[in-house]
Amino acid sequence: MNHSVVTVFGGAGFVGRYVVRALAQQGAQVRVACRRPEEAMRCKPMGDVGQIVPVAANIRNAESVAAAVAGADAVVNLVGVLYKRGPQNFDSLHVDGACMVADAAKSAGVKRFIHLSAIGADPESESDYARSKALGEKAVGDAFEGATILRPSIIFGPEDDFFNRFAALARLSPALPLIGPNTRFQPVYVADVAKAVSACLADDATAGQCYELGGPSVHTFRELMVIMLAEIGRDRFLVPAPFWAASAKAFFLEHLRVPFFLPKPLLTRDQVRLLKYDNVVNEDAQGFDALGIVPTSLNAVLPTYLCRYRRTKDKGRAAQAA
Repeated sequence: MNHSVVTVFGGAGFVGRYVVRALAQQGAQVRVACRRPEEAMRCKPMGDVGQIVPVAANIRNAESVAAAVAGADAVVNLVGVLYKRGPQNFDSLHVDGACMVADAAKSAGVKRFIHLSAIGADPESESDYARSKALGEKAVGDAFEGATILRPSIIFGPEDDFFNRFAALARLSPALPLIGPNTRFQPVYVADVAKAVSACLADDATAGQCYELGGPSVHTFRELMVIMLAEIGRDRFLVPAPFWAASAKAFFLEHLRVPFFLPKPLLTRDQVRLLKYDNVVNEDAQGFDALGIVPTSLNAVLPTYLCRYRRTKDKGRAAQAA
């Protein structure tokens, strides 16, 4: 890798841990910048002794951000949220926070900046998430000329918040709601997203470029639920839910949530708005091909982690078959 010291903001999160591992395998010294550095301790075994260093940093605090990027050759910003909670909201993290990190990186003389956005980022979107992602891209581009933008579709992997959530629900409920059953997705494997980050840092020609990352196949929301249910061996009713009804339900789930029992809402109105629009790679966009990466299929990965949602007897059969 051309960049020996890389600071990864959000490196202790779902995507971050894969990015940290990929960068460490390429020989980089990685600083895992996050609000709670103790959460990054699980990243240390991914590299040699001293190669991965947790650092305390909050992208809403300029001093901590400046300290985290000082002396770094490259910075990767992965910080993002799917729902608002107090000061941790879309604008404070996706826009202001991203701008602060990019500005600090520029001031520190950092050579490369990689920013994780999302397919569907649109400044005119009715979704606060999608709108803030677009504004964040602009803020990063204005603060750090030559920043590379990565826009993944829905990301899947062992710790994902999509297939795991619905598989867990399928164990308890006889029916699953279909909000936007025909909305299309192009699920992308988390390790492939990490490879994209590594590939961009290894090639300076990717500076200033934008890449949309999607897996090898496109599926509707209904198809994804069918695939998930087949994988966990459960039959469930798939019930289409009108957007207005889903939004009304989400309102109550947001406001009646009991933090002690549900650390995050099961559904938000903003997520309902997102489900109205396809989440697939644009035909004219650069993607994995431009980075020399062959994306991994759902079928190759889902069985490795959804097996825990099968009935006990089915788990035993699967183990015998293996």
